[in-house]
Amino acid sequence: MDFENKIFSREISQIIYESNKTLGTAESCTGGRIADAIILIPGASAYFKGGIVSYTDEIKERLLGVSHELLQEKTAVCQEVAIEMVKGAIKTLNVDYAIASTGLAGPGGGTPEIPVGTIYIACGSKDDIITMKLEEDLGRDINLSNATNSALELFLSYLKERM
Repeated sequence: MDFENKIFSREISQIIYESNKTLGTAESCTGGRIADAIILIPGASAYFKGGIVSYTDEIKERLLGVSHELLQEKTAVCQEVAIEMVKGAIKTLNVDYAIASTGLAGPGGGTPEIPVGTIYIACGSKDDIITMKLEEDLGRDINLSNATNSALELFLSYLKERM
């Protein structure tokens, strides 16, 4: 984990722990990297309940309750799916907050409408979710690193604005 992610994770840890809240993740393209960054901070078991790596649409539907119709209409790479993943993680993991990611890290799989490097991140509580869209393709490894870093930074900003 890079130094910046560790700083974000430590700050998230402190805020979540002190507020006596819980956190979970629902990850597609990041494949557990966000959860990994969170649990590397000692004491994470006090607030982090777990994560779901929903790499396929089937798992997004079955475990997170993402709408089949939405996946068919817009694909898994859209803001609406990221939001549904947050809501699904909150419900399934019984947590106060969740962070989600869905997108195309590459190198393949992109289309003219949804090019490689398009990644949606969402985070928040069941009634208050914010999102971010990443669009730059810098190669798979950097895309995944940027998505993880951006997810942690977005959630930390969310917490600071609301606590």
